[in-house]
Amino acid sequence: MAITGAAELLAAWEAGLGEPPVGRALLLHRTARPEVDTGRLPQLPVGEREADLFALRRALFGERMQVRLECAACGADMEFDLDAGELAGSVGSSGESVVRVQQDGWDVEFRLPGVADLQTAARSAHPRAALLARCLVSAVHHGTAVPAGELPAPVQRRIAEAVEAADPGADLALNVACPECGEATRSELDIASYLWTELDAWARDVLLDVHLLATAYGWTEPEILALSPTRRRYYLELCADV
Repeated sequence: MAITGAAELLAAWEAGLGEPPVGRALLLHRTARPEVDTGRLPQLPVGEREADLFALRRALFGERMQVRLECAACGADMEFDLDAGELAGSVGSSGESVVRVQQDGWDVEFRLPGVADLQTAARSAHPRAALLARCLVSAVHHGTAVPAGELPAPVQRRIAEAVEAADPGADLALNVACPECGEATRSELDIASYLWTELDAWARDVLLDVHLLATAYGWTEPEILALSPTRRRYYLELCADV
């Protein structure tokens, strides 16, 4: 993954300001995978996208992620650290885009859902059925092709289990024991939202740096962004000493 420069990151941040969370997540994924066609990104397995975003977070802001949760039982604030690099390596899909289930004469192939599949299914009156129909590659029962709507419940459960095993990062949840009461709190970790919050804070800090240095030295934004963070910080310290 190429580390994106400050100007490119600011452009992504600016483009995302008017976008809903789904659009911001796509912008971040495009930043993480610039070599992949934008139209193909929402088709990638969800766990692959999550792994890409964790890797981007590590490249931009380091491995240590601070997370805060409220205990569901007693309301206490809980703070703990996560390793972005470790998560990037553990949440990706198995590398196979299609899983196969064979049971009681059934032979089913099912494509790992991508973000676009989940979004489309969520707009349906029956999301699970819509997702099944959208991602089903083939279903054969004793040699006869069968539509998605006729898959029995046990086979559907086996498909869900196979998908979860092949793409564990698609539903990344934390179970954290409260140090105060000992009860466990379950919470989903939304890396896209987490990373956007960090990017937003970073962008506003950088723009403030640009304002201060442009005022002090008359430099343009591209000239200031071309400076390394270390040199930029040094010039800001000199401005403060004047």
